[in-house]
Amino acid sequence: MKKINAMIVAAMSLALVAPAVISCGDDEKEVITKTETIENLVSEYTVNDKLVAAQKAKSGKDEAVLLVAFGSTWNNAFLAFDKTKAAYEAAFPNADVYVSFSSDICINRASAGENPDDNGNIVKRDYYEPRYLLHAIGAAKYKTIRVQSLQVIPGEEFAAVVASVKKFMNNGYISSAHLDDEYLAQLAEDEAIFLGMPLLNDPETDVVKVAEKLNALYASEAAQGVVAFMGHGNPDKYDTFKANKRYEQLEEELQKLNPNYFVGTVDMAKNFKQDVMKRMQDKNINSGKVYLHALMSIAGDHAHNDMAGKGEDYWDEEEPTSEDNSWFEFFKNNGYEAIVPLKGNHPEGLLELENEAAETVILNVWIEHTKNAEYLEDAYHSMYPEEE
Repeated sequence: MKKINAMIVAAMSLALVAPAVISCGDDEKEVITKTETIENLVSEYTVNDKLVAAQKAKSGKDEAVLLVAFGSTWNNAFLAFDKTKAAYEAAFPNADVYVSFSSDICINRASAGENPDDNGNIVKRDYYEPRYLLHAIGAAKYKTIRVQSLQVIPGEEFAAVVASVKKFMNNGYISSAHLDDEYLAQLAEDEAIFLGMPLLNDPETDVVKVAEKLNALYASEAAQGVVAFMGHGNPDKYDTFKANKRYEQLEEELQKLNPNYFVGTVDMAKNFKQDVMKRMQDKNINSGKVYLHALMSIAGDHAHNDMAGKGEDYWDEEEPTSEDNSWFEFFKNNGYEAIVPLKGNHPEGLLELENEAAETVILNVWIEHTKNAEYLEDAYHSMYPEEE
């Protein structure tokens, strides 16, 4: 099914009174009218409604878990989401588990097929936005719904997850896709919809726990040199929920275990790769090994390119601090021995890490958050006192 960029769709749904032209590629353009736009939206709801209804009829279960990831176009990430879904099915045996992407770009490109697997084959996967899966779950009238954010920090992308759940509870869809108000009212009365928080939600418990798990995984590397984690971060011009602080808190906790741990980002002001190197040099670490790991749920474009990219396409001598330069090339060209541990042909994200020792399984922190999730009443206010 052709997917339409949701931002464009939303604007068209509200404002179109005449046909509009949107770009569908370098050499292709398509005219979509307001009526066709609404039909496309409704068809997306219909597809998911049918898929979820069929699953519920097959399982006979009354509980649903919806996992919300930013998304990816890489096969290793698809496999990680498959593994995560299976882990949730084991942890919640009475629930049907679904996976959604919040990124329109990832949804569109994953469906079209953008990246190869380890055997060189282009892989295509269909994922959908949380609103479509939530609508389908509501249309199927599950009696208990758990929505779990697979974000690392409670930042911009998590705010979008919260908004999706609130829109669902407020029946905020186009009229052609409205849900049963009585069902939603009963869901609220029963306090039967829950929101699981991101990985590093609580600085006093989650940050400490994740630091311990990361140290259990990478203590041997930290004994040989620097272990630098690359997170995403809120965009540098604003900071939703003041969540960028989690990266600083994680580095502080990790350095209590070993001073060779550092945590930077691709999108947090004053915490880019050059800032990480400055903190290293302040500790007189001017050479040696630097192991690079993605502090993201999966290893997608940022991990493959911004972190692990190799060669002249990822290094500009004239602009050594450019964000287009990869972490690998940056540290290598600044006198360090940069190392990106790989599994197959790719680096690994937090959901991809495999180890039989329970104390190292990062996924278990997310699962704990789902199990301990509270009824979602008003997640925007009084959630993060640090913001005040």
